[in-house]
Amino acid sequence: MPKSRMNREEFFGKLAPLDAEQRGKILWNLYWRGTAAARERIEGELDPPERERRKQDAATPRDPEDVLAEVSWFVELARSGAYIAGDRRVSRTERTKWRVTFRQLATDAQLALHADNTAPAEQAMELMIDLARNAEGSFRSEDPLEAARFVLSHAVSGLWETVLAEHGFDRFAERAAPQLIRWESAYGWSNGTGAGKVAEREIALADVLAPMLATPDMWTGFADAYLAELDRIAAAERPPPRRRGTAMSLSGPERKRNERTRNLARWNELLSGHVDEERAKRLANHPAFQVRHAQAHQGGKRSSD
Repeated sequence: MPKSRMNREEFFGKLAPLDAEQRGKILWNLYWRGTAAARERIEGELDPPERERRKQDAATPRDPEDVLAEVSWFVELARSGAYIAGDRRVSRTERTKWRVTFRQLATDAQLALHADNTAPAEQAMELMIDLARNAEGSFRSEDPLEAARFVLSHAVSGLWETVLAEHGFDRFAERAAPQLIRWESAYGWSNGTGAGKVAEREIALADVLAPMLATPDMWTGFADAYLAELDRIAAAERPPPRRRGTAMSLSGPERKRNERTRNLARWNELLSGHVDEERAKRLANHPAFQVRHAQAHQGGKRSSD
């Protein structure tokens, strides 16, 4: 087993016989060979005013427009495969530290949600969540969200709370309904096993959204926005007439309906208990889902929620 660290008395006892030059040499080796965090800590101790300035800078949100520009570029590169291929737009060093960039941009976007003008930050956060929702294949990692320590449901919560506070309920419902359909996942986002610290912190978006609908009118209003988006999706996915003699196979829209049914089963069940009979019936028989989707059992790690 590794030797335990010295306590304060033992450490200063070792330093006591050394002169200033010897102590300086120890500190220099630590500064020069240590991590970036260790160097910053030493620099802060040597220059307290600079340390305070850095603390203030870290606590000050960046300009939201700058954050949006950087997020847009990062997402474009990731989606084009630049972080897994020899793309000259991304250096070899940057490809190896993509998770650091991901974390920093996600943090910047979340902080920018507190700016006076939240619109650029809202767009930046939506881009990051869309990327996270389909992160596999964009980075060299079996579990990109675990590597980047990105809890998608927390990011969605921050975004939705900001939109509701800044733009009012009608605008919130208009934007959140399609996002819920696009982002919800019955099995989580980081992986399908429930392993890892990120997966342990995930919650269903249904459980993020439900507490935000504080009145019966809000449930009804959101249901109308949700059903309107489902109508749009169903119309776009309406399959062409099947020709006689063609083989019966699962079409692309049918596969999407199957996945959508699983992902939104929990939300549909919650919503059905808060709306009138007419809306509940529309939901239960909606062509955007499999038949009798409301009775479908939700699998995966959230089945016991």
